[in-house]
Amino acid sequence: MNKASEILGFSDRWLVIIGVPVVALLTGLLMFADVLVASPRQFFSSCFLVGLAYTVIYWLVFRYACVYWRSKYPKLEQSGKRITYLALTVVVVYFGLKLVLDPFLHKPFENELGVAKLEHEIAMSVASLLVTFLVLGIYEGVGLFNLLKTTQLEKERLLKENMQSQLESLRNQVNPHFFFNSLNTLAYLIPEDSNKAVNFVRKLSQTYRYILDVRERELVSLEEELNFLKAFISLLKERFGENLQVEITVQPQLLQYQTLPLALQMLMENAIKHNIVSAQHPLHIHIGTESDDRLVVRNRLQRKPHPEPGTGTGLDNIRNRSRLLMNQEVEVMETEGEFVVVLPLLRV
Repeated sequence: MNKASEILGFSDRWLVIIGVPVVALLTGLLMFADVLVASPRQFFSSCFLVGLAYTVIYWLVFRYACVYWRSKYPKLEQSGKRITYLALTVVVVYFGLKLVLDPFLHKPFENELGVAKLEHEIAMSVASLLVTFLVLGIYEGVGLFNLLKTTQLEKERLLKENMQSQLESLRNQVNPHFFFNSLNTLAYLIPEDSNKAVNFVRKLSQTYRYILDVRERELVSLEEELNFLKAFISLLKERFGENLQVEITVQPQLLQYQTLPLALQMLMENAIKHNIVSAQHPLHIHIGTESDDRLVVRNRLQRKPHPEPGTGTGLDNIRNRSRLLMNQEVEVMETEGEFVVVLPLLRV
């Protein structure tokens, strides 16, 4: 039973226990309703018992055929072929069994019931085949439903595993990206001012602690991310001073909304990497929230003639993490004077 149930896609124990007597009774009522009216005792002692014997034999044989063809063609795309072969098997086996069983189960009651007419034989065969196909339709329908459900669950499991793999890959991109740019900044500071370089390293260690803390977190509150960003801006100020001007205007009621960890830091690095930051051309960056729960990061466009080489993971990383974790797109817009990135926020 266990192996057959595995092939069928469900346990049919109760279907057999309940279905056999019900089908036997219904078939008897279809063919011998007049006998039931005339003599209920005769109906149950003859018609029902004979029908029950036929039903048990046919049910078990056709159940085996259903198991056989499902084991041969188990896949969803093979359903058409499986059902066709099963239907042909049912028709052929039905008449074969009928030739064998009728002399033992049906003939002894013909004279008693007066049912030896050809029309009655044809009607009985048609009714029996219709009931058989109805029952096998239940088997096939339940099996297909469970197969579809199993296939869908398997697809969802594989999709989830793939998403987790992608997410882990994206998380692993953040640290090298941050570390690469921090080393560049430190490389600028060491020859200029060793004290600033030492101070930078201390602040860098504090900032890096936050990165380790949020490494396993998918989302953080906007308040946490802004606190980290302010610490990160103080690192950048060690190098750029007032040449880098950052303004943050965030509505207090949005501070507990969820956002992507380290996304603002990566956008800040991206802006510095591609734009001139100097006394003649200070770089202005504005971070603010909009009424429709979005975080907008704007920076003035003043492109470097020869931008610093980068890893190319910044914006793509943020876009991909937003799709995977928030199911929302990050908007990136560029005008003649501004570069704008819009990050989604999630209500807690």
